[in-house]
Amino acid sequence: MKYKLFILLSGMVFSVFAQEQEKISDLERERQNILTEIEETTQLLDVNRSTISNALIRLNLLNSSIESREKMISFLNREIASIDNGIVDREIQIKVLEMRLQEKKDNYAAALRKMYIYRNRLNNNLLFILSAENFKQSLHRIMYLKEYFKWQKRQAAEIVEKQAKVNAEKRVLLNNKEIKQTLLEGRKIEEERLNEEQLSKQEEIQLLEKNKKRLLSELEKKKKQAEALEKRIEKIISEETSLSVASSKNEQKEERQAEIKGGYAMTATEKALSSSFADNKGSLPFPLNGNYRIVNYFGVHRYKELSKVSVNCNGLEMETTPDNEARAVFDGIVSRIFVLPGYHNSIIVRHGNYLTLYSYIDRVYVKQGSKVSTGQALGKIYTDRENGNSTLLHFELWKERTKLDPLPWLNR
Repeated sequence: MKYKLFILLSGMVFSVFAQEQEKISDLERERQNILTEIEETTQLLDVNRSTISNALIRLNLLNSSIESREKMISFLNREIASIDNGIVDREIQIKVLEMRLQEKKDNYAAALRKMYIYRNRLNNNLLFILSAENFKQSLHRIMYLKEYFKWQKRQAAEIVEKQAKVNAEKRVLLNNKEIKQTLLEGRKIEEERLNEEQLSKQEEIQLLEKNKKRLLSELEKKKKQAEALEKRIEKIISEETSLSVASSKNEQKEERQAEIKGGYAMTATEKALSSSFADNKGSLPFPLNGNYRIVNYFGVHRYKELSKVSVNCNGLEMETTPDNEARAVFDGIVSRIFVLPGYHNSIIVRHGNYLTLYSYIDRVYVKQGSKVSTGQALGKIYTDRENGNSTLLHFELWKERTKLDPLPWLNR
């Protein structure tokens, strides 16, 4: 009864074990993704030297790295727990297989003993057949011997197969234990690096606190530059909207129609482009390739580590590596290229009544009025050699005269 109960429980263990293995694989994939994030952020921190002007960016990068490192440790803990469960399940599985193997061996040995005794009594197989009472019984005995020899071969093969399975499970068990040990060592390394990054973060905060007056002055300067950029964009939108409305009244030109009252009057082609842009919300590519990290998100953000320090961003700002390029997130027309203090070159691409802005461009590859396609390089991003090698792309998304948070539109 106890044996039957054990076998029943083992069947349940096998099912849970399969689920546990799948869970471990998923955790390992997630861990690899987080590891890539950490490596990319570490590269950006290594490239960017610490200065007051980019100290907040470094602080954001450190916060991002610390968050990723904490997630990594959490995933390692979950993966170790899953492997522990898998080890227990595997040990039960091996125990069941060994019990079944031993039962098979015992039954096989008992059958061989019985046949050996029976055959000794009749001397040999031929005598066993000839000693039959009639011809029909002889045929039955011949068939029996054939079936017995087949059964004997099957039993021997099954025993070899089950033994091989036990050995394979033991090798997997040993491998899982080695993986667990590797994960434990990896967790220790991550914990040490987390402590180092937390210390670096404290050093950055101390630097900022020490130079708070200069920092606030820098932020005020950037705020005014951002306001100037916003006014410039609003002026451009107003000009283009007025021009489109005027054009829609000209009977000699293609018919135009605005989506909303006072909005940009679009041609049929522009309407289709606008509709396609909207349909791709959530799947637009990021406006740059390679290694990058978002260091400023849409809206007002206050720093809990620093009193009276806040940043307002009208889009996204991404720190990247030198020589990277800004890329169009969708098909469109380059409607404007202009220069503004603090933002270097800026490029506006129109997608119907949607617009995307790319600022901090060092070298522009496109011309006003030219068509661009999704992923096309628009220009080389500026690297500030005097400000710790900071390479920053400022990206905004507008619909008509309304600023939108770009993040939900991009494919992360």
